[in-house]
Parts: sequence; structure tokens; C-alpha cells
Amino acid sequence: MLRQAVVADVPDMHRVRMSVRENRLVSTIITEADTRKAIEDLGRGWVVEVDGEVVAFAIGNQITGNIWALFVDPEHEGRGYGRQLHDEMLTWLWAQGLRKLWLTTEPGTRAERFYQKAGWTKLGVTDNGEVRFEISKPNEPPERE
Repeated sequence: MLRQAVVADVPDMHRVRMSVRENRLVSTIITEADTRKAIEDLGRGWVVEVDGEVVAFAIGNQITGNIWALFVDPEHEGRGYGRQLHDEMLTWLWAQGLRKLWLTTEPGTRAERFYQKAGWTKLGVTDNGEVRFEISKPNEPPERE
């Protein structure tokens, strides 16, 4: 079940974040307080629950247009949860009036391929070696008369 994240989900979101095999945090420490701020003040988060357990989550920043997080527990990969979260998050961010979104990810990962397949444009590599992607809001259909 996909639903909006609440503060009570933050510990489970961190568990999922720390379980991933790629895009592991090595130079940055993200605290539960950072995650609470991200879902309450800066944007919104979503989780996927299976049998009452959070197995995937995403967070989008409505101020900067940054995709702050999108992670799936390795035991639950390949079931479409990442794409469901991605699509829900983008729909919400577009509805907030954003016209362009961006993210960074580790090069050579499944995440890099995921974003390319989802229509993101690879812009290059950041100073810290991550790949930067952007996506623009799709054209709205013309109004009918």
C-alpha cells in the first residue's frame, strides 16, 4: 500500500535507507531530524507498506524541486514500488507548481538506469562524482473549445 509518510514512519524509512546495497551514505550523515524536516517543512514523503512494514519510501522537496530520496529495501526490489513512488512524487511536485526537478545519484548504479528509463535527462557529473539528472514538467494537453 502506498501512502503519505508521517513522522512515525521516519525510523522505518531510515532502516530502508541503510539497507540498500547501492547509493550508500558514506560522506553525509542524514539524521531522523533531517528526514522529519524533509517530510514536514520542505516537501512530502511517501511510503510503501507490505504487511504493515515500510519497504520503500520517497521524499520530494517542493521548494528546490530536489528528489531527496527514493529507496527500496533490497528484499522488495523488482516489484514496481520504486516506480509507484516516483510517479506519485512527481505528480505531487508538478501539482505544487514546479516546472523542473533534479536529483543526483551514484554513477553506474541501477538508480542511474532507473531514472534514464523514467525519462530523466543526464546532465553530467557533479564535483563530488555523482550523476546529476533533471526532468521538466510534461506539456499539458491543449484546452478544447
